[in-house]
Amino acid sequence: MFPTMQVEAHKYLLKPMNCPFHITIYKTQTRSYRDLPIRFCELGTVYRYERSGVLHGLLRVRGFTQDDAHIFCTPDQVKDEVKAAVQFALFILRTFGFSEFEVKIATRPEGKFAGTLEGWERAERELQEVAQELGLDYELDIGGGAFYGPKIDIFLRDCLGRRWQCSTIQLDFNLPERLDVTYIGPDNKEHKVVMVHRALFGSMERFMAVLTEHYAGAFPVWLAPIQVAVLPISERHLPYALQVAERLQMEGVRVEILAKSEPISGRIFDAEARKVPYMLVVGDREAQSGTVSVRERGRKDHGSMPLEQFVDWLKPQLKPPKVE
Repeated sequence: MFPTMQVEAHKYLLKPMNCPFHITIYKTQTRSYRDLPIRFCELGTVYRYERSGVLHGLLRVRGFTQDDAHIFCTPDQVKDEVKAAVQFALFILRTFGFSEFEVKIATRPEGKFAGTLEGWERAERELQEVAQELGLDYELDIGGGAFYGPKIDIFLRDCLGRRWQCSTIQLDFNLPERLDVTYIGPDNKEHKVVMVHRALFGSMERFMAVLTEHYAGAFPVWLAPIQVAVLPISERHLPYALQVAERLQMEGVRVEILAKSEPISGRIFDAEARKVPYMLVVGDREAQSGTVSVRERGRKDHGSMPLEQFVDWLKPQLKPPKVE
Protein backbone atom coordinates (compact mmCIF):
# COMPACT_ATOMS: atom_id res chain seq x y z
CA MET A 1 0.00 0.00 0.00
CA PHE A 2 0.99 3.60 -0.48
CA PRO A 3 1.94 5.58 2.64
CA THR A 4 -0.76 7.40 4.58
CA MET A 5 -1.64 10.88 3.33
CA GLN A 6 -2.52 13.70 5.70
CA VAL A 7 -5.19 16.05 4.31
CA GLU A 8 -6.08 18.76 6.83
CA ALA A 9 -7.20 16.91 9.98
CA HIS A 10 -7.76 13.55 8.30
CA LYS A 11 -5.55 10.65 7.27
CA TYR A 12 -6.24 8.93 3.97
CA LEU A 13 -5.03 5.78 2.24
CA LEU A 14 -5.13 5.07 -1.47
CA LYS A 15 -7.49 2.14 -2.04
CA PRO A 16 -5.56 -1.06 -2.89
CA MET A 17 -8.67 -3.17 -3.53
CA ASN A 18 -12.44 -2.93 -3.99
CA CYS A 19 -13.45 -5.92 -1.84
CA PRO A 20 -14.21 -4.25 1.53
CA PHE A 21 -16.51 -1.72 -0.09
CA HIS A 22 -18.62 -4.36 -1.82
CA ILE A 23 -18.82 -6.14 1.53
CA THR A 24 -20.03 -2.89 3.10
CA ILE A 25 -22.83 -2.72 0.53
CA TYR A 26 -23.72 -6.36 1.16
CA LYS A 27 -23.94 -5.77 4.90
CA THR A 28 -26.36 -2.86 4.66
CA GLN A 29 -29.15 -5.35 5.31
CA THR A 30 -29.75 -8.89 6.49
CA ARG A 31 -29.45 -11.39 3.65
CA SER A 32 -31.28 -14.69 3.29
CA TYR A 33 -30.14 -17.79 1.45
CA ARG A 34 -33.04 -17.02 -0.90
CA ASP A 35 -31.26 -13.78 -1.91
CA LEU A 36 -28.06 -15.52 -2.91
CA PRO A 37 -26.07 -15.39 -5.05
CA ILE A 38 -25.64 -11.61 -4.95
CA ARG A 39 -23.20 -10.12 -7.46
CA PHE A 40 -21.66 -6.65 -7.28
CA CYS A 41 -19.45 -5.31 -10.06
CA GLU A 42 -17.60 -2.06 -10.79
CA LEU A 43 -14.75 -0.63 -12.80
CA GLY A 44 -12.79 0.40 -9.74
CA THR A 45 -9.50 2.28 -9.61
CA VAL A 46 -6.96 0.82 -7.20
CA TYR A 47 -3.38 1.66 -6.28
CA ARG A 48 -0.45 -0.60 -5.47
CA TYR A 49 2.96 0.66 -4.39
CA GLU A 50 4.94 -1.43 -6.89
CA ARG A 51 8.72 -1.20 -6.84
CA SER A 52 10.04 1.17 -9.49
CA GLY A 53 12.15 -1.57 -11.05
CA VAL A 54 9.14 -3.68 -12.03
CA LEU A 55 7.04 -0.88 -13.54
CA HIS A 56 6.58 -1.52 -17.26
CA GLY A 57 4.47 0.71 -19.51
CA LEU A 58 0.80 -0.22 -19.12
CA LEU A 59 1.66 -3.81 -18.26
CA ARG A 60 2.63 -3.10 -14.66
CA VAL A 61 1.58 0.20 -13.13
CA ARG A 62 0.91 1.69 -9.71
CA GLY A 63 -2.59 2.93 -10.42
CA PHE A 64 -4.96 0.88 -12.52
CA THR A 65 -8.61 -0.01 -13.15
CA GLN A 66 -10.04 -3.41 -12.35
CA ASP A 67 -13.23 -4.82 -13.79
CA ASP A 68 -13.89 -6.13 -10.34
CA ALA A 69 -16.81 -8.25 -9.21
CA HIS A 70 -17.60 -9.99 -5.96
CA ILE A 71 -20.13 -12.77 -5.76
CA PHE A 72 -21.61 -13.65 -2.38
CA CYS A 73 -22.93 -17.20 -2.39
CA THR A 74 -23.52 -20.32 -0.36
CA PRO A 75 -21.01 -23.18 -0.48
CA ASP A 76 -23.42 -25.16 -2.67
CA GLN A 77 -23.50 -22.33 -5.24
CA VAL A 78 -19.74 -21.92 -5.58
CA LYS A 79 -19.21 -24.36 -8.44
CA ASP A 80 -21.95 -22.91 -10.66
CA GLU A 81 -20.79 -19.34 -10.01
CA VAL A 82 -17.16 -20.16 -10.77
CA LYS A 83 -18.14 -22.02 -13.93
CA ALA A 84 -20.22 -19.09 -15.16
CA ALA A 85 -17.36 -16.67 -14.40
CA VAL A 86 -14.81 -18.79 -16.29
CA GLN A 87 -17.16 -19.12 -19.28
CA PHE A 88 -17.70 -15.35 -19.24
CA ALA A 89 -13.93 -14.71 -19.16
CA LEU A 90 -13.23 -17.13 -22.02
CA PHE A 91 -16.09 -15.64 -24.08
CA ILE A 92 -14.60 -12.16 -23.73
CA LEU A 93 -11.02 -13.24 -24.45
CA ARG A 94 -12.07 -15.21 -27.52
CA THR A 95 -14.18 -12.30 -28.76
CA PHE A 96 -11.08 -10.11 -28.66
CA GLY A 97 -9.21 -12.66 -30.76
CA PHE A 98 -7.27 -14.70 -28.21
CA SER A 99 -7.36 -18.42 -28.83
CA GLU A 100 -4.51 -19.82 -26.75
CA PHE A 101 -4.67 -19.70 -22.98
CA GLU A 102 -2.73 -21.10 -20.09
CA VAL A 103 -4.94 -22.02 -17.16
CA LYS A 104 -3.61 -22.63 -13.68
CA ILE A 105 -5.45 -23.72 -10.58
CA ALA A 106 -3.60 -22.54 -7.50
CA THR A 107 -4.05 -24.72 -4.42
CA ARG A 108 -3.69 -24.28 -0.65
CA PRO A 109 -0.37 -22.83 0.47
CA GLU A 110 1.72 -24.52 3.12
CA GLY A 111 1.51 -23.11 6.61
CA LYS A 112 -1.07 -20.49 7.53
CA PHE A 113 -4.32 -20.32 5.59
CA ALA A 114 -7.86 -19.12 6.18
CA GLY A 115 -10.83 -21.43 6.36
CA THR A 116 -10.93 -25.14 7.11
CA LEU A 117 -9.00 -27.95 5.50
CA GLU A 118 -12.32 -29.51 4.47
CA GLY A 119 -13.42 -26.26 2.82
CA TRP A 120 -10.16 -25.96 0.89
CA GLU A 121 -10.31 -29.55 -0.35
CA ARG A 122 -13.90 -29.09 -1.53
CA ALA A 123 -13.10 -25.79 -3.25
CA GLU A 124 -10.01 -27.15 -5.01
CA ARG A 125 -11.96 -30.19 -6.17
CA GLU A 126 -14.77 -28.01 -7.54
CA LEU A 127 -12.33 -25.73 -9.39
CA GLN A 128 -10.78 -28.76 -11.07
CA GLU A 129 -14.23 -30.10 -11.96
CA VAL A 130 -15.10 -26.75 -13.56
CA ALA A 131 -11.94 -26.85 -15.68
CA GLN A 132 -12.60 -30.44 -16.71
CA GLU A 133 -16.25 -29.82 -17.60
CA LEU A 134 -15.22 -26.85 -19.75
CA GLY A 135 -12.56 -28.94 -21.50
CA LEU A 136 -9.70 -26.72 -20.34
CA ASP A 137 -6.12 -27.91 -20.40
CA TYR A 138 -4.94 -26.77 -16.99
CA GLU A 139 -2.02 -27.13 -14.62
CA LEU A 140 -2.06 -27.32 -10.84
CA ASP A 141 -0.02 -24.65 -9.13
CA ILE A 142 0.59 -26.60 -5.93
CA GLY A 143 0.74 -24.26 -2.96
CA GLY A 144 0.30 -21.23 -5.21
CA GLY A 145 -3.04 -20.12 -3.83
CA ALA A 146 -3.41 -17.03 -1.68
CA PHE A 147 -3.83 -17.67 2.05
CA TYR A 148 -7.51 -16.74 1.75
CA GLY A 149 -8.51 -19.28 -0.93
CA PRO A 150 -7.74 -21.20 -4.15
CA LYS A 151 -8.08 -19.60 -7.57
CA ILE A 152 -8.20 -20.09 -11.33
CA ASP A 153 -5.84 -17.82 -13.29
CA ILE A 154 -5.94 -17.40 -17.07
CA PHE A 155 -2.71 -16.30 -18.78
CA LEU A 156 -2.29 -14.76 -22.23
CA ARG A 157 0.86 -14.42 -24.33
CA ASP A 158 1.79 -11.31 -26.27
CA CYS A 159 3.46 -11.30 -29.69
CA LEU A 160 6.88 -11.57 -28.01
CA GLY A 161 5.84 -14.72 -26.20
CA ARG A 162 5.70 -13.06 -22.79
CA ARG A 163 3.07 -14.50 -20.47
CA TRP A 164 0.67 -12.19 -18.65
CA GLN A 165 -1.97 -13.09 -16.12
CA CYS A 166 -5.25 -11.35 -16.93
CA SER A 167 -8.49 -13.07 -15.94
CA THR A 168 -8.73 -14.46 -12.43
CA ILE A 169 -11.46 -16.14 -10.38
CA GLN A 170 -10.62 -16.48 -6.69
CA LEU A 171 -12.44 -17.99 -3.74
CA ASP A 172 -12.21 -16.24 -0.38
CA PHE A 173 -12.77 -17.83 3.02
CA ASN A 174 -10.93 -15.07 4.88
CA LEU A 175 -12.86 -11.82 4.42
CA PRO A 176 -16.26 -13.36 5.23
CA GLU A 177 -14.75 -14.62 8.48
CA ARG A 178 -12.85 -11.48 9.42
CA LEU A 179 -15.63 -9.06 8.47
CA ASP A 180 -18.50 -11.32 9.55
CA VAL A 181 -20.23 -11.61 6.18
CA THR A 182 -23.22 -13.87 6.72
CA TYR A 183 -26.59 -14.98 5.44
CA ILE A 184 -29.58 -16.57 7.16
CA GLY A 185 -29.85 -20.21 6.12
CA PRO A 186 -32.91 -22.51 5.86
CA ASP A 187 -32.32 -23.40 9.53
CA ASN A 188 -32.85 -19.72 10.44
CA LYS A 189 -29.25 -19.48 11.66
CA GLU A 190 -26.35 -17.33 10.46
CA HIS A 191 -23.83 -18.89 8.08
CA LYS A 192 -20.70 -17.42 6.51
CA VAL A 193 -20.91 -16.69 2.79
CA VAL A 194 -18.25 -17.75 0.33
CA MET A 195 -16.91 -14.82 -1.68
CA VAL A 196 -15.87 -15.23 -5.30
CA HIS A 197 -13.54 -12.48 -6.58
CA ARG A 198 -13.87 -12.20 -10.35
CA ALA A 199 -11.93 -10.05 -12.81
CA LEU A 200 -12.53 -10.87 -16.48
CA PHE A 201 -9.90 -8.54 -17.96
CA GLY A 202 -7.84 -8.27 -14.78
CA SER A 203 -6.35 -4.82 -15.14
CA MET A 204 -7.88 -2.80 -17.97
CA GLU A 205 -4.50 -1.18 -18.59
CA ARG A 206 -2.67 -4.50 -18.79
CA PHE A 207 -5.33 -6.00 -21.04
CA MET A 208 -5.11 -3.06 -23.46
CA ALA A 209 -1.33 -3.41 -23.56
CA VAL A 210 -1.49 -7.17 -24.23
CA LEU A 211 -4.25 -6.61 -26.83
CA THR A 212 -2.16 -3.98 -28.64
CA GLU A 213 0.87 -6.29 -28.63
CA HIS A 214 -1.28 -9.20 -29.81
CA TYR A 215 -2.37 -7.34 -32.94
CA ALA A 216 0.87 -5.34 -33.24
CA GLY A 217 -1.41 -2.29 -33.40
CA ALA A 218 -3.26 -3.54 -36.49
CA PHE A 219 -6.64 -4.01 -34.85
CA PRO A 220 -9.50 -5.69 -36.69
CA VAL A 221 -12.03 -3.24 -38.10
CA TRP A 222 -14.48 -3.50 -35.18
CA LEU A 223 -11.72 -2.63 -32.68
CA ALA A 224 -9.77 -0.01 -34.63
CA PRO A 225 -9.89 3.50 -33.09
CA ILE A 226 -10.27 4.96 -36.61
CA GLN A 227 -11.92 2.50 -38.97
CA VAL A 228 -11.95 4.52 -42.20
CA ALA A 229 -9.87 7.47 -43.40
CA VAL A 230 -11.28 9.59 -46.24
CA LEU A 231 -8.60 11.28 -48.37
CA PRO A 232 -9.71 14.07 -50.75
CA ILE A 233 -7.14 14.45 -53.52
CA SER A 234 -7.33 18.25 -53.38
CA GLU A 235 -9.19 20.97 -51.51
CA ARG A 236 -12.01 21.10 -54.06
CA HIS A 237 -12.84 17.48 -53.29
CA LEU A 238 -13.38 18.19 -49.58
CA PRO A 239 -17.18 18.72 -49.87
CA TYR A 240 -17.61 15.23 -51.34
CA ALA A 241 -15.24 13.79 -48.70
CA LEU A 242 -17.51 15.31 -46.04
CA GLN A 243 -20.55 13.66 -47.66
CA VAL A 244 -18.76 10.30 -47.64
CA ALA A 245 -17.77 10.73 -43.98
CA GLU A 246 -21.32 11.70 -42.97
CA ARG A 247 -22.75 8.62 -44.72
CA LEU A 248 -20.30 6.38 -42.88
CA GLN A 249 -21.02 8.04 -39.55
CA MET A 250 -24.70 7.25 -40.07
CA GLU A 251 -23.66 3.58 -39.85
CA GLY A 252 -21.65 4.17 -36.68
CA VAL A 253 -18.28 4.09 -38.44
CA ARG A 254 -15.38 5.87 -36.72
CA VAL A 255 -14.16 7.97 -39.63
CA GLU A 256 -11.55 10.68 -40.11
CA ILE A 257 -10.91 13.03 -43.03
CA LEU A 258 -7.23 13.47 -43.89
CA ALA A 259 -7.25 16.74 -45.80
CA LYS A 260 -3.74 18.00 -45.18
CA SER A 261 -1.92 20.01 -47.82
CA GLU A 262 0.69 17.28 -48.33
CA PRO A 263 0.53 15.00 -51.41
CA ILE A 264 -1.99 12.16 -51.37
CA SER A 265 0.81 9.58 -51.25
CA GLY A 266 2.07 11.07 -47.99
CA ARG A 267 -1.38 10.93 -46.44
CA ILE A 268 -1.83 7.32 -47.52
CA PHE A 269 1.53 6.50 -45.95
CA ASP A 270 0.43 8.24 -42.74
CA ALA A 271 -2.81 6.25 -42.58
CA GLU A 272 -0.90 3.02 -43.25
CA ALA A 273 1.57 3.86 -40.47
CA ARG A 274 -1.35 4.41 -38.10
CA LYS A 275 -2.78 1.06 -39.24
CA VAL A 276 -6.17 2.45 -40.30
CA PRO A 277 -8.08 -0.52 -41.81
CA TYR A 278 -9.53 1.32 -44.85
CA MET A 279 -8.61 4.44 -46.82
CA LEU A 280 -11.05 5.99 -49.27
CA VAL A 281 -9.46 8.23 -51.90
CA VAL A 282 -11.89 10.66 -53.57
CA GLY A 283 -11.28 12.97 -56.53
CA ASP A 284 -13.17 14.32 -59.55
CA ARG A 285 -14.19 10.92 -60.90
CA GLU A 286 -15.46 9.68 -57.51
CA ALA A 287 -17.36 12.91 -56.80
CA GLN A 288 -19.11 12.76 -60.17
CA SER A 289 -20.03 9.08 -59.99
CA GLY A 290 -20.76 8.73 -56.24
CA THR A 291 -17.98 6.20 -55.79
CA VAL A 292 -14.88 5.77 -53.61
CA SER A 293 -11.46 4.37 -54.42
CA VAL A 294 -10.84 1.76 -51.71
CA ARG A 295 -7.47 0.89 -50.24
CA GLU A 296 -7.18 -1.68 -47.47
CA ARG A 297 -4.47 -1.66 -44.82
CA GLY A 298 -1.44 -3.54 -46.09
CA ARG A 299 -1.39 -1.65 -49.42
CA LYS A 300 -4.26 -3.70 -50.93
CA ASP A 301 -6.03 -1.74 -53.65
CA HIS A 302 -9.67 -2.76 -54.22
CA GLY A 303 -10.26 -0.15 -56.91
CA SER A 304 -13.34 2.00 -57.31
CA MET A 305 -16.78 1.00 -56.06
CA PRO A 306 -20.10 2.77 -55.34
CA LEU A 307 -20.20 4.25 -51.86
CA GLU A 308 -23.26 2.19 -50.89
CA GLN A 309 -21.50 -0.99 -52.01
CA PHE A 310 -18.57 -0.15 -49.74
CA VAL A 311 -20.97 0.54 -46.86
CA ASP A 312 -22.64 -2.86 -47.33
CA TRP A 313 -19.22 -4.52 -47.49
CA LEU A 314 -18.03 -2.75 -44.34
CA LYS A 315 -21.08 -3.19 -42.11
CA PRO A 316 -20.50 -6.87 -41.16
CA GLN A 317 -16.94 -5.98 -40.14
CA LEU A 318 -18.15 -3.42 -37.61
CA LYS A 319 -19.40 -6.13 -35.26
CA PRO A 320 -17.23 -8.38 -33.07
CA PRO A 321 -17.03 -12.00 -34.21
CA LYS A 322 -19.57 -14.44 -32.82
CA VAL A 323 -18.09 -16.77 -30.25
CA GLU A 324 -19.65 -19.99 -29.00
